[in-house]
Amino acid sequence: MAGRPTKKQDDDVLEGFPEDVFDRDDRQQSKVVVITGATDGIGLELAKLYSRATHLVIATGRKTSVDEKALFGGASVFYFRADQADPNRAAANILKALDELNLPGPDLCILNAAMGWTGPFWEEPPETVHDQITVNITAQIAIAHALAPRLKAAKGHLVFIGSTAQKGAPGFATYAATKAALDGLARSLWAEWLGEVMVSTIHPGPTRTAMHSKVGLKLGAVRLLFMPAKRAAKAIIRSIRKRERRRLLTRTYGWGSIFTRVKEDRL
Repeated sequence: MAGRPTKKQDDDVLEGFPEDVFDRDDRQQSKVVVITGATDGIGLELAKLYSRATHLVIATGRKTSVDEKALFGGASVFYFRADQADPNRAAANILKALDELNLPGPDLCILNAAMGWTGPFWEEPPETVHDQITVNITAQIAIAHALAPRLKAAKGHLVFIGSTAQKGAPGFATYAATKAALDGLARSLWAEWLGEVMVSTIHPGPTRTAMHSKVGLKLGAVRLLFMPAKRAAKAIIRSIRKRERRRLLTRTYGWGSIFTRVKEDRL
């Protein structure tokens, strides 16, 4: 299990965010945390932050392998491939990772991985519709199903990372539909597992990640209005700590980082 972080590491974790992003108990009681989609964007920032707060992180993604130290910067992050394009295999690989490391739990599972496509709905290729449904909802169900006994044994916390697009977003019809479905799944599991497993859904607003460029969306200067992935990750951690059932991180939340950068002349 990872050792206690240095004071400098603590300061880095808390930089630019309220000091309660991690409390004393978080640093003194190491937990096993599973994070999907952890090689980029919000997932990557979550893995770094949890690792630096002494938690042991199982990070997953589509990549065959990664340089764990170079990517995550911490000794307590272990990467395992779990490509959600194959939901059952992804779920099995996460269980295998926990078994190989002889770990209980997990105490916390953050299902963050997703893919998208943008454009007029009638132009979207059928295979892309299929892929988004598979990765964004079918795989989430498969992983939650596989981990259910372990989460119950650990009295753990299952967190779904959705999107404010779930309320409907022009040009993102299939993506929005999958995130709405994810919200429904979380509500159902929250009611079913009440008192056994905490279930939360956190819906970030527009965030500066590689997803927009991957789907061919050219944002230009508008991208400056999106919240940085690290800021979103810290807000997610704070919501998890407060054990919130549902949280929206709206566009206005991201604007706070712009005002900070203007004040510090970093735009």
